Order: sequence, then structure tokens, then C-alpha cells
Amino acid sequence: MAIEFRILPARGLAYVRYAGVISFPETAEAFGAYMQHPDMRPGQKQLIDLARVTDWDRDFAGLMQLQADKAGAFLGTGHEVHFVYFAPTERTQQMARMILRSWEDVPGVIPLLSETEADALQVLGQPEQTIDALLQSA
Repeated sequence: MAIEFRILPARGLAYVRYAGVISFPETAEAFGAYMQHPDMRPGQKQLIDLARVTDWDRDFAGLMQLQADKAGAFLGTGHEVHFVYFAPTERTQQMARMILRSWEDVPGVIPLLSETEADALQVLGQPEQTIDALLQSA
């Protein structure tokens, strides 16, 4: 699996792209790197691109632990956090819905699912229609 992230400080946005099979330990490692990044800021909106995901770890206990760790890191700042999951296929939408359920009843976390790039970017207040255009203009 590959996880890449890019922080767009001027946009107040972090872009995270997953490819292949998602593993929660690798996701936790990438999250740790993000939290240590000098451009990380509390309240950054998160665009999570699941378009290249082929499968995911079904370790639900691992998912809940990862989400608890994220909630502790994000919510301790006093800022709301928006997570927009771009999931263009039925397979990735299933995974995104599982993740969305893990955020239920977590105050301060606003998770959304988008089936198109344009919708995901619009929800995040970005003028571009594609993620490639966003990354090129940032």
C-alpha cells in the first residue's frame, strides 16, 4: 500500500492519497508523520482520496483505535475538523461508509463522503474541479 500526503498551507488543507490495500498500522504511521510535519495546523481540512484503493484491512478494532488516536490529536486543539472522503467506486464507498460510521458521535469531527472530485473540492471550498488541478495550482 502507498499513502502520500501533501499539505497545502495557503488553503488550510491536507490532501491524503491512498493506493492499494489499506492497512491501519501503515495509516497510523502516515498519520504520525502528518502530525509531525511543520506545515500541519490544527483545524486543517482533510481531503482523503480513496480512488486508488483496491482493498482494506478488516481489523475493526484497529480502525477504532486509529480513529480514537486521531480524535485525540485533532480535537484537543479546539478546532472542528472536516474530513471529505473521495470514494468514486462502490468498493471505495463501502470503505468510506465504514470510516464515516467510526466518526459517529464524535463532536467536532465532520466526515463526508463524495463520489466525485468536483463535489469533494466544492465542499472544501476549493475552486478547482479536479484534484490534479488543485495540486498544480497550490
